[in-house]
Amino acid sequence: MRTGVTLDQDGGALAKMLPFFRLGVGGPVAGGRQYMPWIHADDLVGLYLAAVDDPSWEGPINAAAPEPATNRDFSRALGRALHRPAFAPVPGLAVRLLYGDMAEIVTTGQRAIPARALERGHQFRHTDLENAMRDALA
Repeated sequence: MRTGVTLDQDGGALAKMLPFFRLGVGGPVAGGRQYMPWIHADDLVGLYLAAVDDPSWEGPINAAAPEPATNRDFSRALGRALHRPAFAPVPGLAVRLLYGDMAEIVTTGQRAIPARALERGHQFRHTDLENAMRDALA
């Protein structure tokens, strides 16, 4: 599984973003135009279960929501879910220093679509970023 930013407030990249956004100083990284694959934790578990249950699920699978978002969209959705502003631009260098290797997906971007999972008929529970973000932070 090639996993996007998992919407889970207890770990990963989102957990590291939360303190800044809760303080109202979060925002788009490195311009915000780069795509940022994301997935709700429930959907990630669902993909793993589907892959374990069906041996035809072999090879690389993009574990990302079917509706990609830009870093700017992601930042806005996170800010709205927390009822905080999300407009402060964050320089790419600061993110690299804070996140290390994990920063690459946020600073350079990738427009990952879960094509193989969709071809196999997988149903995602969380396809709307704002709703998924609110659910993950509840």
